Amino acid sequence: MDPFAEKRVSSEKIYSGEIMEVSKDRVTLPDGNETNREVVSHSGGVAVLAVDEYDQLVLIKQHRYSVGETIYELPAGKLEENENPEECGMRELQEETGYQAKELEHIFSFYTSPGYSTEKIHLYLAKNLKFVGRRLDPGEFIEVEKFNRDKIVEMMQNKQFNDSKTLIGVLHYLNNLSDKNA
Repeated sequence: MDPFAEKRVSSEKIYSGEIMEVSKDRVTLPDGNETNREVVSHSGGVAVLAVDEYDQLVLIKQHRYSVGETIYELPAGKLEENENPEECGMRELQEETGYQAKELEHIFSFYTSPGYSTEKIHLYLAKNLKFVGRRLDPGEFIEVEKFNRDKIVEMMQNKQFNDSKTLIGVLHYLNNLSDKNA
């Protein structure tokens, strides 16, 4: 048994929306004391590290209302109910960038902010890209841009990436995938 585990005593749903639910839970701590935990329940998502035949990283640029900024991101999206992460990755890659991948390779999965959220992102590498045309969802306004390794390094140095899934993916690209590792 996990000596650090906390046991839920009660749970009150505070909010239920289209992409998340928020609850306020009462928990018993390992030392027997009780406290509250606020939890954002989210179905999770997929991010795709798409690298073309010229070793260029495919990124999207879009405005994010919640932070009031237009940012660069990996193509990504929310898992639908009972959706397989690989299927979600294929769908989001084509919708947002217009590319299809012959195959997706799972790199790893990670929690975005486990202190209060259940959201888990599954990071995939898209292999053998083929452009077939975009199918943006209604209300999506996205630009697609491709960058070589040198430009990605410059963008990192200039702090142009501030999205966690993108930072993780870009670091993986620089350390493991680009043709000029080092």
